[in-house]
Amino acid sequence: MIEKLLSTSRVTEVNDVATRSSGAFGESGVTDPYLTTTFAALDAANLTLSLAIKRSKAESDLEEKDEVRDDKVRALYYLINGFLYHPTREIKDAAQLLMDLFDNYGLVIVGESYATESSLVGSLLLDLAKPKYAAAIAALSGCADLIAQLQTAEDDFEQARIAYETEKAKEGLVENATLVKKEVLTLLNDKIVIYLRAMEQANPAIYGVFVATVAQIIADTNEQVKKRQQKPDDEKPEE
Repeated sequence: MIEKLLSTSRVTEVNDVATRSSGAFGESGVTDPYLTTTFAALDAANLTLSLAIKRSKAESDLEEKDEVRDDKVRALYYLINGFLYHPTREIKDAAQLLMDLFDNYGLVIVGESYATESSLVGSLLLDLAKPKYAAAIAALSGCADLIAQLQTAEDDFEQARIAYETEKAKEGLVENATLVKKEVLTLLNDKIVIYLRAMEQANPAIYGVFVATVAQIIADTNEQVKKRQQKPDDEKPEE
């Protein structure tokens, strides 16, 4: 008998099963008004789920890029701070010049909003590019490399931010992926699977192959979910 898709499936797995099941219906040649209407509803909900997943990924990418940027800001600060204790006067003075500049911003910038931090990091990078700081930067080993890395991290963040804002603007307020997942599961499990169980018994000649196809799609995914649940927590991949 065809199984229901496990509710513990990931949003991406639910999205995939719904997509493949709908595709199987389209290729099956089965003419059934109820299934046609229900799969149309499933497709609509699954499209919303796809958009929610896409937006969630863009937001996740943005967070990751921000963490990289924060790390580069901290690394630059601690590098300069360390050189303040260098025994060579030239090195120490160079570090002090750069620290005086950095103190205008402070490490607190990593806790600011995305927009504020971008503005402050951009301003810091512009200041560091001024000729008056060139000799000091050159005097501190690794300083120029870290500044370049911070610039790259800032550029990467801004690209990710544009991608995220584009997804938001494209679809407006997309519903939460977890909530949409429940809607897709309800249509798939409580409407389609239950109906197919009955039709498989009532008319196997017409529905048999299609039911077997959907059953296999769901069974394969359920197997993956069960295997994942059996792993120790530290071996499970992130959702």
